[in-house]
Amino acid sequence: MGFAAVQRIVGFLIAASSLMMLPPVLVSLWYRDGTVELFLVCAAILLTLGGAIWFPVRRVHRELRIRHGFLIVVCAWLAWVLVGALPFVLLSTPELSYVDAVFESMSGLTTTGATIVTNIDALPRAVLYYRQQLQWLGGMGIIVLAVAILPMLRVGGMQLYRAETPGPMKDTKLTPRITETAKALWLIYFGITVMCVLAYWLAGMKLFDAVGHAFSTVAIGGFSTHDHSLAFWDNPTLEAVAVVFMAVAGINFALHFTAWRRASAQPYFSDPELKVYAILLLAFAVLVSFALYLTGTYDTLSASFRYGIFQVVSAMTTTGFTTAPFYEWTGFLPVLLICIAFIGGCAGSTAGGMKVIRVILLFRQSLREVRRLIHPHAVIPVKVGGQKASDTVISAVWGFFFLYIACFTIMTIMLTATGLDAETAYSAVGACITNLGPALGDAGPNYAGLNDPAKIILSIAMLLGRLEIYTLLVLLTPAFWRD
Repeated sequence: MGFAAVQRIVGFLIAASSLMMLPPVLVSLWYRDGTVELFLVCAAILLTLGGAIWFPVRRVHRELRIRHGFLIVVCAWLAWVLVGALPFVLLSTPELSYVDAVFESMSGLTTTGATIVTNIDALPRAVLYYRQQLQWLGGMGIIVLAVAILPMLRVGGMQLYRAETPGPMKDTKLTPRITETAKALWLIYFGITVMCVLAYWLAGMKLFDAVGHAFSTVAIGGFSTHDHSLAFWDNPTLEAVAVVFMAVAGINFALHFTAWRRASAQPYFSDPELKVYAILLLAFAVLVSFALYLTGTYDTLSASFRYGIFQVVSAMTTTGFTTAPFYEWTGFLPVLLICIAFIGGCAGSTAGGMKVIRVILLFRQSLREVRRLIHPHAVIPVKVGGQKASDTVISAVWGFFFLYIACFTIMTIMLTATGLDAETAYSAVGACITNLGPALGDAGPNYAGLNDPAKIILSIAMLLGRLEIYTLLVLLTPAFWRD
């Protein structure tokens, strides 16, 4: 299996994770919040632990196979989640158990945005920054970042990229070399983040809040530096900025790269997935806004559209920002917002959910089966953007859909078995497996009131959603471990 090669890379990544403790140190020094020692200790622990794992196998060099890619992706995510929880464990206020700390770290790195912290405003500035940074690092994927430096480790990166990249069409390359692809993605990612920071700052946020919210907006994470999220400012301009950048981050980053390289907006207009994504956002926004007005939730149509548009974009892109307690809205609206998170954003974006391209393929394949009932001998291809989708892709999408629903159902049952009511269980699993964050019932305000077994199950749900089911479940098959 080549476990030594896997151990070498994972050890290197853990040691490298010590670097993510340095920016919070600088923030702590600037604001003098007394957490410098905390993050320096964490950095030393991670450097030592990673070095101890890496050193015995430092001279192992071998080309990785696809199975190694899956194993490294899962191990790296688990390792970074576990070590990312370290600052939360050592933090004196609030005192978090290791389960709570892992939950918060998992939520951050998987860009879910579900939190167990109840008094966010009281946290030290460095810890607030660290939470936001977790989401930004997780946004594009830990492994995609690592792919840019893998040549130094003398291993091929395509296997890792295939295992990490979301969406059914993993073979699409932006550039001939995988390293250049990773760098291109990060360049676009960083550029959009900088623009988001400037937009928030100009709209009225302080620079610290602007950076923190830009991190979670572009990563489609949903963590905030305040308990009331964007409702803290009650500023329509800030909300408009968030809507724009959430929608932008929900678009395939390959499109952003192509449009930037060609200096043209044409790639956006010719992409079939983006068209459906935009139509769905618009349709749900209009539906929810009018429903808010007709149910009397808000007195004016303008207020209904303001809050309706924001929550729809936040839910469908699986960001999880809130400007209103949507879990208290009347009628079908809270359930609808949870349901549209299952659709998610475009493949190749930082959004969670099943992805729009899969929904398109499932819908058109279902229509084809209906037509076959009428014309049994007809040859009816499934097309996306004028191109025929292969039977392999369609089969993979149907398999993914089954596993997605099966995992959702099993975990919902498991949560009810821990003592949670059906509404909380259903919405919490849905919010975590789609990487949305906010849920209904007892998990509406936050997840602090849930029991530890429920938090562990939901942490697994977040990882399943982020790695898109297959990457994690493939490790549970006996065939994977056979040489």
